[in-house]
Amino acid sequence: MRLEAGTYFMQGNEACVEGAIAAGIRFFAGYPITPSTEIAEGLAERLPQEGGIFIQMEDEIASISAVIGSSWVGSKAMTATSGPGFSLMQENIGYAAMTETPLVIIDVMRGGPSTGLPTLPSQGDVMQARFGSHGDYQVVALAPATVQDMFDLTIKAFNFSEVYRTPAIVLSDAEVGHMRGKFTVPRNIEVLERKMRTDKVWHDGFAYDESLVPRFPVFGKGFRVHVTGISHDIAGYPRNEPDVHEELVRRLTEKILKDSDKISIVEKHNGKADRFIVTYGSPTLSAMEVIAADPTIGLLQLKTIWPLPEEAIRSVAKDAKEIVVLEMNLGQIFREVERLACMEGCKKVRLLSKVGGEVHSPSEIVHFLKEG
Repeated sequence: MRLEAGTYFMQGNEACVEGAIAAGIRFFAGYPITPSTEIAEGLAERLPQEGGIFIQMEDEIASISAVIGSSWVGSKAMTATSGPGFSLMQENIGYAAMTETPLVIIDVMRGGPSTGLPTLPSQGDVMQARFGSHGDYQVVALAPATVQDMFDLTIKAFNFSEVYRTPAIVLSDAEVGHMRGKFTVPRNIEVLERKMRTDKVWHDGFAYDESLVPRFPVFGKGFRVHVTGISHDIAGYPRNEPDVHEELVRRLTEKILKDSDKISIVEKHNGKADRFIVTYGSPTLSAMEVIAADPTIGLLQLKTIWPLPEEAIRSVAKDAKEIVVLEMNLGQIFREVERLACMEGCKKVRLLSKVGGEVHSPSEIVHFLKEG
């Protein structure tokens, strides 16, 4: 029942469903929330066809809890939500990071705070994706701009989650989720799986090698593993000791950061330009129209948001006289780009932000560039 290789015309949220199916999803738990509802609706129909399980839970806290449990019995598991539900998930996102539980969260962003703009796009959850739960940890967060991206990056999110045993987040938005467009399903799709323990685990369920990622002992396969959100040793048992906690937290962050170049997905256009637009998500489409009409302007599209593609941003900033950051928030990635650009000598970094639920138009971008 998976889509055969070819070109299809679908809504972004529908393409996300097909990406999840292609990646091998076997469990979805979620609670309907605009503008992500089509993902739950699509998987309610598609997952049983693939031998998977769909459950509508009572709220988003229960949803991510169910996803964590399903992952520990070996399933590729996912949930989908929007800003208010994403807020409710934060404690368990921290738990998943601490217990190294692979899972995928699709956050179709809408205007906030609170109920905000339920049907209109925003990019207000960028920092929440990275810092929403307490403590030091790392996640992977990807930002689609097209229907094709929704398909491709959903698969990538599953792959990163499985390989690094970490929560992976797709930061979509209402515009991308609800737009309709063509996307291509390739003949060969790279689908990665978590590395499993084959020996019987007794006292080292979280032992790791140079990859810093422990092999996964699946519940119900004869393993004896203790799983806790408390600071723990490689046996998984609580250890309230500074050196144990430091080793654990440094490993949880370093296993992602050491491979940031492998995780970073960016697209660069008009690379020799000395003025660059840096953007991600739905504003990218307007920026593409601008650079198509004026090849003196470059574009750096961030498809990976976290870990931040620092090398790509530095590379652009080295030769740029000006960088303009497009965001549908008050400047969450802008401050990161400004910091890196200034370190490379680019002093003119400006923000063009919108927070009213409308995407930047090409004419607005052109006018802003001329103003500067």
